[in-house]
Amino acid sequence: MASVRTSIQGLVVAGLLAGLGQAAMAQSPAAPPPPPAERMAKHDPAKMQAHMLKRQAELKAKLKITAAQEAAWTTFTASMQPPAHGPRPDRAEFSKLSTPERIDKMRAQRAERDAEMDKRGDATKAFYAVLSPEQQKVFDANAMPHGGPGGPGGHGGPEDRPHKG
Repeated sequence: MASVRTSIQGLVVAGLLAGLGQAAMAQSPAAPPPPPAERMAKHDPAKMQAHMLKRQAELKAKLKITAAQEAAWTTFTASMQPPAHGPRPDRAEFSKLSTPERIDKMRAQRAERDAEMDKRGDATKAFYAVLSPEQQKVFDANAMPHGGPGGPGGHGGPEDRPHKG
């Protein structure tokens, strides 16, 4: 009789917990996406710069950069600065271009981005070469967001963005 009572009590508790879970889910609707102005605020250059400097300071502390490595560190961090962008391309001007001209313009822009990425990659490799094996392990674990581009926390391609279809 006691085992039946224990089983019934267990079922009652499980049912209550399930009901509470459903009630909690029903009361917390999904938050709507932030308005465009808020999304753009996340791209505030001053905030982004402050975040990058904070991450660099944390990485430098973790790496325990020596006096002999300081010049390489300075060169490396300077190469990581975002490139100075001119004014955004004028949509009206872009729309006046023919399709082949647009393609050429986009290719030129891509070539500029690729050159910047190559410059950063070369600077990273040069800095990495002056690190001790222990520092290299720390760098590997901390320099890129968990898994690098496309990985968790990375800034990857379309597969990392929510599907809007």
